[in-house]
Amino acid sequence: MIKDLVPSVHFYNQDFVDLYDRTWVWIGELWKQCTDSEGRKKEGFPEHYLAYENQTTFNQFDSLVSSFFLVYGNSNYPPYEVIDFFYSKQEENGAIRSDYDIETGAPVFSEDNPEGYALPLFAWVEFSLFHKSGNKKRLKDVVGYLEKYFTWLAETAEKENGLYSVPVSACMTGNVPRPSCVYPVDFNAAMALNALYMSSIGDILNDKELSFRYKRLYFSLKTKINSMMWDQEDGFYYDLDENCERVKETRHIGAYWTLLAEIPNEEKADILIAKLKNPEEFGTEDPFPCVPASSKYFSETGNGYCGSVIPFYTFLVVKGLTNYGEFVFAHECSLRHMFFILEVLSGDGGPGDVWEAYLPNNEGLPRWKDHPEFPRKRFLPQTGLITIALMIENIIGLDISLPRKTVNWTMQKLDSMGIENFSLKRNLISIQCNKNQRGWEIRLESEKLYYFTIKILEDNKTKTLPIPSGKCSLLISKI
Repeated sequence: MIKDLVPSVHFYNQDFVDLYDRTWVWIGELWKQCTDSEGRKKEGFPEHYLAYENQTTFNQFDSLVSSFFLVYGNSNYPPYEVIDFFYSKQEENGAIRSDYDIETGAPVFSEDNPEGYALPLFAWVEFSLFHKSGNKKRLKDVVGYLEKYFTWLAETAEKENGLYSVPVSACMTGNVPRPSCVYPVDFNAAMALNALYMSSIGDILNDKELSFRYKRLYFSLKTKINSMMWDQEDGFYYDLDENCERVKETRHIGAYWTLLAEIPNEEKADILIAKLKNPEEFGTEDPFPCVPASSKYFSETGNGYCGSVIPFYTFLVVKGLTNYGEFVFAHECSLRHMFFILEVLSGDGGPGDVWEAYLPNNEGLPRWKDHPEFPRKRFLPQTGLITIALMIENIIGLDISLPRKTVNWTMQKLDSMGIENFSLKRNLISIQCNKNQRGWEIRLESEKLYYFTIKILEDNKTKTLPIPSGKCSLLISKI
């Protein structure tokens, strides 16, 4: 039944397809209604949410990153409901806290994060959702929340040097040691990303003042990160201490937010990417651990985040790599992480199921002393990023934008794969590549006109053409 509600994918490795399908089944089972003890909808709460075991709060980070795969659910699992819940909780000063109690809706604070800061992802998420929904009105409705939130962060976390200072617990790097960190590189890069997408939203809304204002903020922060956090000798971005000195004791995966925010130039990016390919750094068999294999803090058994591979960071780095034309490497890393998920899921002498974290070089699960709940079982806000979002976007290779009316398909090489019955605002599209007697052929079906670009990297072939409504096919040999 679930398979009839969501798009079907086709891929030469059937295990990948089965894991994609199974993830949607799990989502269907964990898609909960917010109801009171008498079964009535709770006022002021999201109508539905993606639940997980022993959940006590609505967590901003988990809710936002879940949108990157829920958006492929053909509107059956709308991510907007929980996102709008966070907007409804915005305070007069613009604050939106990281956690809200799942029973009362009250903000939840902790001693190590008394302001309830979270990585600022709203603008990135709204921009991404817009390209799948084409809902420009929504952007108009939410841009006020986004501006107030940005202003609150600037007023409470920005310091005189133009950088942002927040507790490292707001940065989602778990127990990775970050001694003396006052200015986290990942939070500052995420703020640059926030400004970049605020500018892009201004462009979509044809608000030139909004676009220019945030573009100026983006370039200002980008310049500061490059001048203060980049270490030329080590070829890496570091946290800063209270004296704005680089904290070189710990290199961590959070530095790769800079790739997503397009902060390094090509020379710096090449150096950073080389570390992702090096097995003695971040290029472990299952990419990418939260600290490099060369770090004194690295653990082959995970030790929490100190060596574990967290699916979100694989997603983050893969998206950063594509910004710098590294599609083939991003594709390879997505495949490698999927294989590790499948190996653990198969349960050959292991625990089976899908998990919040994985080991960097072996099958099995990481551990975290004094945290027996880690890693969480079937924690879909992490897993779905790989088994659905990366499956469609970086393993199959599809990039779909409703407002642009474009479907871009980047393949490393020709293989049997595709997607079927993906809904773009009442327009179902299907695209499949298969080999028949006439050779490799792409079959396309759509209810409306759109523009299709096929890029085959191995053969150095690229073709863009308008696809009319109805069914049609394209022979690769004719490109």
